[in-house]
Amino acid sequence: MREDQKTAFAERQKTAAAAKAALLAKFKPKPTVVDPLFADRPAMRDAEAARLRAERAEAKAVAVQALADKVAAAAQAEEALAAEALDAKRGERKERKTLSKVEAKAKRDARYAARQSRR
Repeated sequence: MREDQKTAFAERQKTAAAAKAALLAKFKPKPTVVDPLFADRPAMRDAEAARLRAERAEAKAVAVQALADKVAAAAQAEEALAAEALDAKRGERKERKTLSKVEAKAKRDARYAARQSRR
């Protein structure tokens, strides 16, 4: 120890106690800043989750509706194709019947003409 400072034992004890107190003060918990929205956070989180659920449910409903529309359009197209095929089949049948009637009438007329020519 240097002679020019002339520190007494009591003074050194006081300095050591102050240093120790300063060191301990560093480890004391400091007052925290309290979030003003702390109490509202669960409600906000729940509201956000409900909003997301609603958006997802709406998107799912739109997707399901689009799929249902696509299935309905496919079924309608298939029905239209089947109806068109049935109409074509009926048209062919009507044509065949008409030709048969015409042929039958032609045969009758030929028989009638033959009968008239014999007289």
